[in-house]
Amino acid sequence: MRWYRNIGRLGGGDSAGKPNIDNGEILRIEQAVRGELTWLNVERPTRRELDYLAQEFHFHPLDLDDCLSRIQRPKIDEYEEYLFIVFHFPLFRKEAGVTVASQVSVFIGDNYLVTIHDGVLKPLVKLFSDCQTNDATREATMKSSGYLLYRITDMLVDYCLPIANKIMQNLETAEDEIFDTRRIGRVARELSLLRRDIISNRRVIWSMKAVISSLEHKTQRYTTEDLEVFWGDVVDHVDKTWDTLDECKEIIEGLHAAQDSVSSHHTNETMRVLTVIATIMMPLTLVASIYGMNIGLPEVGGEKSLISFVIIISIMVLAIIGMLIFFRYRRWI
Repeated sequence: MRWYRNIGRLGGGDSAGKPNIDNGEILRIEQAVRGELTWLNVERPTRRELDYLAQEFHFHPLDLDDCLSRIQRPKIDEYEEYLFIVFHFPLFRKEAGVTVASQVSVFIGDNYLVTIHDGVLKPLVKLFSDCQTNDATREATMKSSGYLLYRITDMLVDYCLPIANKIMQNLETAEDEIFDTRRIGRVARELSLLRRDIISNRRVIWSMKAVISSLEHKTQRYTTEDLEVFWGDVVDHVDKTWDTLDECKEIIEGLHAAQDSVSSHHTNETMRVLTVIATIMMPLTLVASIYGMNIGLPEVGGEKSLISFVIIISIMVLAIIGMLIFFRYRRWI
């Protein structure tokens, strides 16, 4: 990322998009220029950049505060001289292993467009870089502020679909492994992570649908092109992404049910084996317990030993009968 000092007049600079530089503090603001149209890009903004924008464009202070906030919902605020738009797009953070919403704030006027973001959305970063360095891209993209907004939105929306397709591929992989009893614990964890990813993506896409569907009518005054078909295509892509995530939601619910069934079956099979082993050991335990008692037994200790043996067996039989009556009373058998 390049760092520039305070930018001079709006729209100043040559066709390569290099801004005029005045004396002043360093700001994280870059620009691309084509004719009367200027695209200002601010990555990882601080209060200094927002104060500069307030001074140059007289944006509403609440809108500028929203650019620094990370809890804003996608929205469109309409003013007489400009529109303020907040987008959220899904972004997978590998270090945290979770999908989060990446915010892009946009100010659009007759001859300018300002984008404010964290610099983590690759399509937006690449498009701005191409507009700065490539004349053909600048001519094709920066026809008007309204058309430029369409191009930015279209690229970012297209960036969402591969993320949804990747989730679908991960679901197919988990589906192949779900019946492997040796990987029950790992599959359960993978399904939980995928479910969290699907929920996060659905939350982002759902909140974005209403904003994008209304952009066609809100941005008509900022372009001379007829963008009805183009915005319709963007809305179709959003709907396709939503449908894919909706399908993923149904699949993950089915996989969770199947995983629970496989896990229960595996537990039942384990308990069955343990029950068989315990049942086999019960007669051996009984014989060992009787002959391990510290009393005399028949044919060993005489008549008194026979009486003791009969008493012990009677107590055992009574205990068994008592347990059977109790189990029957509780309707366990």
